[in-house]
Amino acid sequence: MHVIIENWVVVLKGLRMTLALAGAVLCCTTVISVILGVLATLPNRAIQWVIHGYVELFRSIPLVVNVFFVFFGSPLLGLDLSPFVAATVGLSLWGGANGTVIVSGGLNAVPPHQWKSAMALGLRRPQVYAFIVGPQSLKSILPAFTGLLTLLVQSTAIGALVGVGEFLKIGQNVIERATIMQGQSPAFQVYALMLLVYFVICSSLSAFSRYLERRLRG
Repeated sequence: MHVIIENWVVVLKGLRMTLALAGAVLCCTTVISVILGVLATLPNRAIQWVIHGYVELFRSIPLVVNVFFVFFGSPLLGLDLSPFVAATVGLSLWGGANGTVIVSGGLNAVPPHQWKSAMALGLRRPQVYAFIVGPQSLKSILPAFTGLLTLLVQSTAIGALVGVGEFLKIGQNVIERATIMQGQSPAFQVYALMLLVYFVICSSLSAFSRYLERRLRG
């Protein structure tokens, strides 16, 4: 434990980077999922096929490969993405593809008569989504979407593979430095701390989701 105390400044820096990466990925994933999930329910075959292609492409690629593809492929397109931005884009594209399926599935699960009744009352399509279909679909969307967000938080550790100085990367540096200088590896203590931190973050996210579900049922 003394190794962690001695390196608490760099450990805290890595934790802040992980939280920043997780926040950016969750926001981008949510925006992509909501926009494409809604568009996928529109009666437009062209839009549906484009979204279907995007979903199938990124859901079929392993997450780590997707992050590597963005990081190493962006320079070929003339884009100089930092490791943080590349990891955010890679994780968000994968998360958005899976989130789109969850959102569109939740919207399509609303009984058809709800759509017809709302349209018969003269509501425009955006109003139907915002006030009729959207609130009803949240009950089915929320549990699965929270599971996706939790998985994405855990997957931020992949950022270490492309050089993001997040929690895992900093922890590995601390272990290597301590092993060289002290002749013994503090790997167990460092990885135990990581386990605890990820557990707290993900369990808090799940608890917040359960709270929202109770409010919706109420």
